[in-house]
Amino acid sequence: MANKQLTVKELEDKARLIRRLIIQMLAKAGSGHPGGSLSAADLITALYFNVLRFDPANPQWPDRDRFHMSKGHCCPLWYAVLAETGYFPKEKLLTLRQLGSILQGHPDCKTPGVESASGSLGQGLSVALGMSLAAKIDKKDYRVYCLLGDGETQEGNIWEAAMAAAHFGCGNLCAILDFNGCQIDGKCEDIMGLEPLAAKWQAFGWHAIEINGHDMRQILSAYQEAKTIKDRPAIIIAHTVKGKGVSFMEGVIGFHGKAPTEEEAQRALKELE
Repeated sequence: MANKQLTVKELEDKARLIRRLIIQMLAKAGSGHPGGSLSAADLITALYFNVLRFDPANPQWPDRDRFHMSKGHCCPLWYAVLAETGYFPKEKLLTLRQLGSILQGHPDCKTPGVESASGSLGQGLSVALGMSLAAKIDKKDYRVYCLLGDGETQEGNIWEAAMAAAHFGCGNLCAILDFNGCQIDGKCEDIMGLEPLAAKWQAFGWHAIEINGHDMRQILSAYQEAKTIKDRPAIIIAHTVKGKGVSFMEGVIGFHGKAPTEEEAQRALKELE
């Protein structure tokens, strides 16, 4: 099944709600990763509400599209979207990182809607590639989407998977790169420069699409364009802002892995009303 298509305005409103849920979850847990969760919120909201084919009542539906979050530390975003689409009650969100909760600090298969565990950076594209190849072998028409962080594309395993995906003509695979320019130790350009990113992916045989990762129209257009590419994998390089939506978190590397205090959470929620 696919969800009823939302308008751009409805998607923007939904992304704002998702950001509020992220802040509430992290403040309650007292730990976690707000920066990258907020920067990718528009991308994953659009994916789940207007693009992905899935059925929350039947999480193992064989013909579902697959999504894998390679940058697993940003799972508060994923959990908020999964709850909002009906995979589990929203009250569960406030159990994030608690002992015995279905919502751990990195994705785990005990969470309804999670296909495979993640969190060790650099490995997720290989996981998504395996799903993509399985679809080709089984002659299934489902698509596979994988969210990457920009910092993890500094790792060699990503490029091995990129090379293999192009070699095997995985036209059912779409990577989404949350290019917010910051990683835990500083700016990506200072740690290990990434540019020219699009040219690198193209050189590896991928169809590359560059967009503003906070413009819903551009996001939807990119997903649609990726679907038209049948002979090779596609990557959406989304230029985003770390901590997007909360003024005192935007572009601040310190909020990569630091939960807001109660006072900061209230300020953030007020901005996101």
